[in-house]
Amino acid sequence: MILNNDDITTLERRFRANLINSLGGFKSVVLIGSKSEKGNENLAIFSSLFHIGADPALCGIIIRPNEEKENTLGNIIHSRHYTVNHILPTFYKQAHQCSAKYDAGISEFKEVGLTPEYIDDCPAPFVRESTIKFACELVQRINLEINNTIMIIGKIIKVIVPQEYIHEDGFINIEQAGTITCSGLDSYHTTQQIARLPYAKVGLEPSH
Repeated sequence: MILNNDDITTLERRFRANLINSLGGFKSVVLIGSKSEKGNENLAIFSSLFHIGADPALCGIIIRPNEEKENTLGNIIHSRHYTVNHILPTFYKQAHQCSAKYDAGISEFKEVGLTPEYIDDCPAPFVRESTIKFACELVQRINLEINNTIMIIGKIIKVIVPQEYIHEDGFINIEQAGTITCSGLDSYHTTQQIARLPYAKVGLEPSH
């Protein structure tokens, strides 16, 4: 199949969404935990998490806003805090269900059977069942007018990773920790590491 711009714009809506969302390959898929002004816990699944930098430690997510105030975006803007929780094969179906449009005030934690966990002074709930998780503080909000979405940039302020998954150089073996990935809109995958390679330098090209 070869498609030009005109072909893409005329595709059936759902087909186009599946196709375009698959083009980027495997993506991070996580659960974002937050809490509303009224104290209601919220849990949402996102496949738009991306790394921005390590110094300072920053990550971003893309959110499509809606009119309800008690949702992930509204909660983050109000409290300025949220958690990012890796998903495991043992609860990926529950995580996927968090994409359902529950009414405001309904806790996805309760509806799907996952456990909220509060650690130290972080005001947003973590997912107890997750092995790798971290807390973020909102530092910047950017409106993307081209498709009416919002980029949320968070500073990573707390990291929770079992020591056995952290190598001496700081590398986290997310595969050993059970982290899954996703593709498209609704396909979930486990992974198999090929190798870790040394820092690339001119004159040290790989042999074929």
